[in-house]
Amino acid sequence: MTASGSRTMPLLTLGAAQFLVVLDTSVMNVSISQLVADFDTDVTTIQRVITVYTMVMAAFLLTGGTLGDAWGRRRTFAVGLCVYAVGSLLTALAPTVAVLTLGWSIIEGLGGALVLPALAALVGGNFAAGRERTLAYGVVGALAGAGIAVGPLLGGWVTTYLTWRLVFAGEVVVVLLILLGLRWVADAPLDGPRPRLDLVGAALSVLGIALVVLGVLQSTTWGWLRPRDPEVTVLGFAPTLFVIAAGLAVLAGLRAWVRHREAIGRDPLLRWSLTAVPPLRAALWCLLAQNLVLLGLFFSIPLYLQVVLGLDAFQTGLRLLPISATMLVTALAAPRLAGFLAPRQAVRLGFGILVVAILWLLATVEPELDDAAFAGATALLGVGMGLLAAQLGNVAQSSVGEDDRGAAGGLQYTAQNLGSSLGTAFVGSVLIGALGAAASRGIGSDARISADLAGQVGVAISRGLDFVSLGQAQAALAQAGVPPEQAAPVLEAYADAQLQALRAGMLATAAIAAASLLATSALPATPARQASAADTR
Repeated sequence: MTASGSRTMPLLTLGAAQFLVVLDTSVMNVSISQLVADFDTDVTTIQRVITVYTMVMAAFLLTGGTLGDAWGRRRTFAVGLCVYAVGSLLTALAPTVAVLTLGWSIIEGLGGALVLPALAALVGGNFAAGRERTLAYGVVGALAGAGIAVGPLLGGWVTTYLTWRLVFAGEVVVVLLILLGLRWVADAPLDGPRPRLDLVGAALSVLGIALVVLGVLQSTTWGWLRPRDPEVTVLGFAPTLFVIAAGLAVLAGLRAWVRHREAIGRDPLLRWSLTAVPPLRAALWCLLAQNLVLLGLFFSIPLYLQVVLGLDAFQTGLRLLPISATMLVTALAAPRLAGFLAPRQAVRLGFGILVVAILWLLATVEPELDDAAFAGATALLGVGMGLLAAQLGNVAQSSVGEDDRGAAGGLQYTAQNLGSSLGTAFVGSVLIGALGAAASRGIGSDARISADLAGQVGVAISRGLDFVSLGQAQAALAQAGVPPEQAAPVLEAYADAQLQALRAGMLATAAIAAASLLATSALPATPARQASAADTR
């Protein structure tokens, strides 16, 4: 246990690692337009790259948690950081989207899958139970908020005036500093024997999670029921739901396999009984929902600011500063609120604030940006996210004993990264689907557009429509030989469809936040100060 006079360095070291892993996604989201230009690709491809990063982490986090128990949490943390640094360096040098995917999405994702469960266990092992540990998890949650806070501004500035590659080159230096700081971090050893890795369970967890996320991600290309590509079908339907169902079936197989391993006395990938602990289960659902909402919005908002309004990455980062600042301040203040506000109350308040903030944000999506309203909505959004960030990690870790902290950390970060993957994939799917539907309606109902052209555009939309700027759309119409008098109303319909699509994507996140209130009933209903007093009696 860390002595009272030496708490700062372990907390800074562990918090810096949390900051680093979170920073990446927010940098990538705010740099979407530049990435599209640098790699001569489209928004959908970059959406896939972003999703694969969080998908890889989600798929391998349970395995990472077990490896942390087997190798030692401190050693696994260090190995994961080294893997992460290799991925960051490769990302900084990436000449193609394929290399970007390998370096960032896969190698960094694998490094993060080793780092995060070990990090959760190390925080629990280095700080005493009660107020000290609650404060530590609150600070780590706040630093996660800081990663989201700094990402858009730092990434936007560097992307606009230098290059986004410098962020990833700088991450290698930060990893070296974190490794030097490990001298102040005590290990969090298991009380019992170290487990052996359940290879079958690991394979099932990776395959099941990957299939679920892949199905949602590919829905923009395959369609949900009616196939967009007639050559990619299953029984005449789009393969999306079949792939998702296959993933769920594999995860059901994982459940059966883990229970079998427990029954015969072998080490399972995780103790399935952990998922029956009510506060932990509730925290996991809320973490998944929180990250689904957050990453869904962080995918949608830059599209609005950059593709629709034409702002550069730095201007986008400035517009996102209110959410970043209020999330950081709220997460830092939340440990003080824990003295009189129970986790259940704080989380319900957080989700309620999110619903209001998203609806307010949705109302600001117009052809011209209302800076004051947009800033107010994003600032309120940050307050809701900050309340959640500071509460849920501590609830998850406080729900289990010392030996289960690695497994709980694996579940905690699996839920977070699965939510992040599904957020980008699902909201991207809703957005692209709504874009096609709105564009079809607008073009089909405009008398200025000839029936022949409307039919041709409709066929093109049915094969998949990408979210591009009006300039790119105009150039595509000109290249196709569409006369200017016909192109103008098509562009008007497409511009209106973009706004409708963005509103649909944001409305989906509001619905998820509202539905998440149902998962909060099992969260602790006693404030931390009262709970600590009860424990000492």
